[in-house]
Amino acid sequence: MIAHGTNPPSKALAIITNNGFWPDVDPTQFKEEERVHSVTDPRISKALRAAIADINRQLASYQHEQQESGRTTIDEVPIEPWQTPGDLQLLYLRAVYAQAQADLLERYRDASATDKGDERGEAKDLAADDYRADARDAIAELTGRNHTTVELI
Repeated sequence: MIAHGTNPPSKALAIITNNGFWPDVDPTQFKEEERVHSVTDPRISKALRAAIADINRQLASYQHEQQESGRTTIDEVPIEPWQTPGDLQLLYLRAVYAQAQADLLERYRDASATDKGDERGEAKDLAADDYRADARDAIAELTGRNHTTVELI
């Protein structure tokens, strides 16, 4: 029996194995940390796999540089004096989670054709843009780049 107002415990999803340099991703941890409970498990796994592929592509040069320096995993990359142990892994997961959240928000738009449904869809689009910006910021922080690029036209 489940008490009223509580969610049933979710089953653990299979860990998504990464490329060996970056940490593996736990979909169950993603669901809990990001409070994603109304999306199907297969959809969550698909969104996370796509996010991993995208973030890994964006970080391919960084990964290559680190591996050329003899560092086989992100755990071997030295941190800056202001960072704490685990920051690089945290930033990587933040980028993956944000990218997956953006994907999920874009694909779970309200099917309603009313004005309120359109407004909710637009709000979700804006939220998806914010998640994508979070992913870019996490990547910039991880690689030591500035968060903003300004160019005079």
